Formats: sequence, C-alpha cells, structure tokens
Amino acid sequence: MSQRQTRTSNKVLALLCATVLSVSLFVPGQVAAQERDSFRIAWSIYVGWMPWGWGEAEGIIDKWADKYDIEIDVVQINDYIESINLYTGGGFDGVTITNMDALAIPAAGGVDTTALVIGDFSDGNDGVVLKGTDDLRDIRGQRVHLVELSVSHYLLARALESVEMTERDIQVVNTSDADIVAAFASDDVQAVTTWNPQLNELRGMANAHVVFDSSGIPGEIMDLMVVKTEVLEANPALGKALTGAWYEILETMFGGDDMAMQARADMADAAGTDLEGYEAQLELTRFFVDPAEAVTFVESDQPRDTMNSVREFAFEHGLLGESAPSPDFIGIEFPDGFVLGSEDNVKFRFTAEYMQMAADGEL
Repeated sequence: MSQRQTRTSNKVLALLCATVLSVSLFVPGQVAAQERDSFRIAWSIYVGWMPWGWGEAEGIIDKWADKYDIEIDVVQINDYIESINLYTGGGFDGVTITNMDALAIPAAGGVDTTALVIGDFSDGNDGVVLKGTDDLRDIRGQRVHLVELSVSHYLLARALESVEMTERDIQVVNTSDADIVAAFASDDVQAVTTWNPQLNELRGMANAHVVFDSSGIPGEIMDLMVVKTEVLEANPALGKALTGAWYEILETMFGGDDMAMQARADMADAAGTDLEGYEAQLELTRFFVDPAEAVTFVESDQPRDTMNSVREFAFEHGLLGESAPSPDFIGIEFPDGFVLGSEDNVKFRFTAEYMQMAADGEL
C-alpha cells in the first residue's frame, strides 16, 4: 500500500467535490457553523500524518478534547482523496492534507479552509529519478512517469524550472503510484517522479539516480491539519484541543526514551512498514517539533512565495475550476492579513494563532 495513498488532486476530482458541496449545502445544519461540542477529523496514512492516528489510539486526542469539554473523533480514511472529498462534502470538520491539495480541492470547491497546524514539509521524501545519468538536464525529451496533477507533478515542474525547462520539454505519463517502481524497472522507462516509500525503493536500484528532490524546494510541500474556517471561528476549543494534542504527540515521538521509540514503532506498523523504514522517511521530513518554529515559518515570506507558485501551477493545469479566469480567482490569506489573489473570494487561510498559543504555553 502506498503511504501517500495517491496524493493527487485532479480537475475531475475537484469538480466532483464542488458538485458534492453544492448538494450538501442544502443539508440542515451545514449552512452556517454553530457552537457545538462534537467534531470529526479525517486522516490518511502518510509519514507526516501518522502521529494523528497514534494520538487517537493512545488517548492523547481524547485527553485534550476533555480539557475543553468537547469530543473529537479522529477517523482514518483508507484513501487520501476520499478523505478530502468527505471533508469537502461536509462529512468532516477537518482533514490532513497538503497545501497544494487544500487549494485545489476544498478551496476550489468553495469550502473556506484554514491551515490550523503546519505539521511538517517534505525535505527529500519526493524526488525525480533518472536511469543511467545523474544530470537533471538529461530529462529533456523524456517520458516522465508520475501521478499526474499530484505533488509529484508540481515537484517535476519546479525541477524543470531549476534547469530552465518547462513541461513542453518532456512528456508526462500518468502512472499509478503503486506501479511506479515496476515501471522504472522496465527497459523502456527512463524517468519517474514519486514519493516515499517508492522513492527509497528506487534509490536502491542499480543505475537509478535521484537528480532532484524536495530538499531543493524546502517548505513547498507542506503537510497540514486544516479545518473549516466557520467551524473554527465558532468553536475555538477545537483549534486549541487539536493543536495542544499535536505538540504533545510530537514531544513524545521525538523524545530520546523508550516511549519515543515505541511510539515510532507503532506508527511504522500502522503505516505498513517497519521502524527502520519509517525512520528513513522521518529523516526526509522536516517536522516543526517546536511550535515557535512553526510560527516563525508560517509568518515568514516562505508560505506566500510557495502558494504563489502553487496557485500558478494549479491554474495552468485547470485545478482551480473551469470558471477561474486567472490564478487570482481564489484568495489565500496569510497571518498578517495579506491576501494573495481575490479579497472577495478568500477560501484558503494560514493562521499562526493556535500554534502561537502552544509556543506561549497558553493551551
């Protein structure tokens, strides 16, 4: 099973989500968020999101929910895209998601979404692999196998930019993440772009060379916990409980004691790998264990620059919807109030508020 569970956002899925959303708006109780005491969060298997599942199993989520007199049900969804569809359609109040998919699916589908926790970013977990050469420039003219319109596709576009090429210089071949390794092993495939654990499998193959990876674009592929903006505004207790639980989980799993090792071993088992395999992925993932570091990151220019690149990619590939006349169609708000794009159609927001509370010991 792929750990990223096909982290792909394509035009068809985005439009489907928009359709589901339009239907769900007629369901009583979904038109406006209200103060309540029960919430549902969806998560799927990936190195950066395993802590949520472990925290649920170990009672840490419940502990923090009890602190604020609420209930939080953290539910594993076996398919990543399905988890986003369910969130977008109204079945969940929050979901684990990448920054690109948050823009391309719920935001593009009309769901005002806030990035509550910036958990980590890929720092080598995603890469471009060539056969028989260690020079990225040799990709020119190649058929590159990848999951089309996924973060792998975005990574490839950024890799090409680094050597003054565009997608016109190559040919994208849509390939399931489950088939990537087998495809690369065949004689007629010379180039792929993928993520872990497949990327680590490819690293060990003869004549395979990782010529560009996400460490070359640090901070651009983020793993987030997002929640519906209206729900968060009406229920700040949800934001406090989720954020407090997250940092307790990270403090535990990255500690130096036996409990930390056991926590990582449990996460590895739940992810379908072993401790060595999971820790290999952790080494290529930049977690913000200290909430103050997460605040510094989200308040820097980095997310703004990243989301500008992401929205350009999304628009060029039709991910913002057929009615989007430009990348400015959807507004993206940052902690200082700056809006990238339309101020009249803000649907994706970054906040430092709750991570700052964690840093200040106010949760």
